[in-house]
Amino acid sequence: MVFGQVVIGPPGSGKTTYCNGMSQFLQLVGRKVAVINLDPANDSLPYDCAINIEDLIKLEDVMAEHSLGPNGGLVYCMDFLEKNIDWLEAKLKPLLKDHYLLFDFPGQVELFFLHENAKKVIMRLIKKLDLRLTAVHLIDAHLCSDPGKYISALLLSLSTMLHMELPHVNVLSKIDLIESYGKLAFNLDFYTDAHDLSYLQYHLDQDPRSAKYRKLTKELCEVIENFGLVDFTTLDIQDKVSVGNLVKLIDKTNGYIFAGIDSSAVEFSKIAVSPVDWDYYRYPFLFTVAAVQEKYIKDDEVFDDEIITPPPPPSSISHAERDLLKDER
Repeated sequence: MVFGQVVIGPPGSGKTTYCNGMSQFLQLVGRKVAVINLDPANDSLPYDCAINIEDLIKLEDVMAEHSLGPNGGLVYCMDFLEKNIDWLEAKLKPLLKDHYLLFDFPGQVELFFLHENAKKVIMRLIKKLDLRLTAVHLIDAHLCSDPGKYISALLLSLSTMLHMELPHVNVLSKIDLIESYGKLAFNLDFYTDAHDLSYLQYHLDQDPRSAKYRKLTKELCEVIENFGLVDFTTLDIQDKVSVGNLVKLIDKTNGYIFAGIDSSAVEFSKIAVSPVDWDYYRYPFLFTVAAVQEKYIKDDEVFDDEIITPPPPPSSISHAERDLLKDER
């Protein structure tokens, strides 16, 4: 049984950086990792990939030969990969014995909620090679600073979850840069839980462009809340604690936490009493959201002990008191 991650998300969300950092972290904790690059547009890889789609097809050649743009070329490449899935299976088989797999997919979002090619590739690998994969969907955290962009990110996450049909973890990546484009209107847990989205309406109304779509926005928020599927965890890929918490969550979703259990233990009663460290694998984000907020988000609130009381005006104090005040300064 082989475990791994399908890393997806919009362009610029940090997928390649994630694969690089995650592979280093997993190797440090004792796992053998193989990174599979399935993004033909990614020509500057910071990691050593075990399999590279450019050995099968090159995006530049496709664009030149078929007069396609970047998006059309990527759709063609995914279609070509689906038709030549035997090539990918043959490359993967030597890695199945003892490797943890990281699949680095392209960032064009239409591949994951409009077209079927990428999904068919993943499902074929799962069935033929008996893989246990989790979709890790990265969203740039700075989108939270714009209510309209945040709702778009929620819709994209929901659409991708419904289309991919995999265990799914939504991640606010680059959490250390979350306020680089502006202050958040609410605490971080509002954005990670994705509940009570009606509170965003006031902030959307401040933008004339968003105010004219008030009714549409309200309906979209209700769709997201009615499904009740989308929430986020956070990630700073340079912080080992943040990466470790995410690994625990992914291990729980794809079943890696049961990897050490004897395969004969198929009864739930046997699984329940097996020596699994549930405290270690308990969903960590419930306990860390406040710590993440404190670490990465500036708090403008002024507490009583921080309030500096100004001195009285000079006319109301004596010369001796004024000299004493100068000495204290």
